[in-house]
Amino acid sequence: MKFYLVVPAWVPQDIFSAKTAGNQINYWQPLGMLYLASSLMKAGHDVKFLNGAFMTNEEIMKEIDAGRPDAVGLYSTTFGWKKAKEAAKNIKKIDKNIVTCVGGPYPIAVQEKCLEDCEWMDVVVTGEGELTLNEMLERFSEGKTLEGVEGVVYRDNGEIKKNPPRPLIEDLDILPFPARELLEDAVSYIPPPATYKRKPVAVMITSRGCNRRCLFCFQIDKKRKTGVRFRSVDNVMEEIELCLKQGYKEIKFLDDTLAADYDRAMRITQEIKARKLDFTWFASACVSQVDEPLLRAFKEAGCWAILFGAESGVQKDLNTIKKGITLDQTRKAVKTAKKLGIKVLTPFLFGIPGQTYEDGLKSIEFACEIDPDVANFHALTPFPGSELYDNLEKYGTISDDTSDFTYQGAAFVPFSMTREEIWKLRQLAFKKFYSRPKYILGRILRMRTTDDLVAALKGAKSLFWIWVKGDIFRRD
Repeated sequence: MKFYLVVPAWVPQDIFSAKTAGNQINYWQPLGMLYLASSLMKAGHDVKFLNGAFMTNEEIMKEIDAGRPDAVGLYSTTFGWKKAKEAAKNIKKIDKNIVTCVGGPYPIAVQEKCLEDCEWMDVVVTGEGELTLNEMLERFSEGKTLEGVEGVVYRDNGEIKKNPPRPLIEDLDILPFPARELLEDAVSYIPPPATYKRKPVAVMITSRGCNRRCLFCFQIDKKRKTGVRFRSVDNVMEEIELCLKQGYKEIKFLDDTLAADYDRAMRITQEIKARKLDFTWFASACVSQVDEPLLRAFKEAGCWAILFGAESGVQKDLNTIKKGITLDQTRKAVKTAKKLGIKVLTPFLFGIPGQTYEDGLKSIEFACEIDPDVANFHALTPFPGSELYDNLEKYGTISDDTSDFTYQGAAFVPFSMTREEIWKLRQLAFKKFYSRPKYILGRILRMRTTDDLVAALKGAKSLFWIWVKGDIFRRD
């Protein structure tokens, strides 16, 4: 069957302030969609990928009108739900017989509510889609209904029916590698400025799930005891070598924490070195799961940057969000990584339940104290399906507009703070951290390439707007 995978059209200003979008915007390779594509292609289906990051809605609909696929799979985050609904409506205008499906974080979390909210949507995939979509298309090709297909909510003669969930894929090695060949221009897919070293950049995931239980995070694996499903080291290495053959020079590992299994992480670095693979890479790790030997092994295997989720400079805030780390662990991990020559990025959150404005000021002080190479300051956003979202009455209030659900605004406001205080803290944090003479001098001394210069200029422009305009983090 002919199946189109579509990311609905969007522009940076849908997420970021127009004044700072240039220094924040990024275009990730849509790894989940590419996994779906490869699984469908392996089963013999005709698959096309249309990415609304680089196409207008009109261009996407023109492609659908010309190709007339049997079904279209739409991707939706929470803030992108409105655009997914609009895309489904437009597809039905082209041909009401095209089956419209939706998957992604938001549909997985709210499930049948998507069909209740959008009359133009036919099917919701409620979990991992690789096996579900193949079974769904097989049913369609045989003229059968979706009765009994695990992992879907669907319409049947106007009635919404919900099937049991599909068990998570335990053996991730059975999945074909993401169909990166469907990306028309791989060079266009780049992370934010200053978060990559070489181009083109591939994104990759060596596991699914997380063994943390953060209050604000939605994880499809959250009911499992272990939380993480790992690919074998051999399978990971095979994909790395394929990426290098395809011309990629850098890999960004998107695992929630690459160090969830310490020994496995060490084996991956040892294999990279043993095979003498020439690429740079970026990863995330929990500060409680790393030490100097592991970080040194990362560095020797080509890791040039690492993200540590610092989140707060106040221990009670970390305890509230169930981060499972201490301030001293963050201090030690950042210090060790910097000593070894690994660039460190640390995100912080404002709007944590129970956090006060004064607590927020302490987080800013902590960020300046540990002095990472890059610090980001987000508004905590409890996405549907997270523990925080499911227990809002205990913690605060939330916006009823799904387009507010980005890390840039303040969709959630705890009882202990106001929305205006969250905006003010974000602005003050960027001012204080990036205006320090020590930081500015260090940034100048570390510049080596044209990309470094471009990133620095974009950062300076954003900092200028933060200084001169008080409502910089309100979306225009």
